[in-house]
Amino acid sequence: MAKPHKHVFVCVQSRPPGHPKGACGGRGSPALVQAFADELNRRGLWDRIALTGTGCLGPCGGGPNVLVYPEGLLYHGVQAADVPTLVSEHLLADRPVARLLAPAEVW
Repeated sequence: MAKPHKHVFVCVQSRPPGHPKGACGGRGSPALVQAFADELNRRGLWDRIALTGTGCLGPCGGGPNVLVYPEGLLYHGVQAADVPTLVSEHLLADRPVARLLAPAEVW
């Protein structure tokens, strides 16, 4: 695989129910990873965009969290329905999706 243009990290951290920190895994991140994989496959982008499920990215209360490099931008509260917009706008057109960006105080 060639060096990717972008790398998307999706938190899939799980914790026991009732854990005070919460977890992205319990807020739908496994479906989010699948939505990204499906969208990248549909658009034939595997040679340009890398996708990795990862452990905790930090601000668990706002999850599911998605981190995009090389920009180092954190999105939070991301749902599967947001994936086509993130791919079209940020990953392909280099325009971050403002409504999904984590607030400055948490990132």
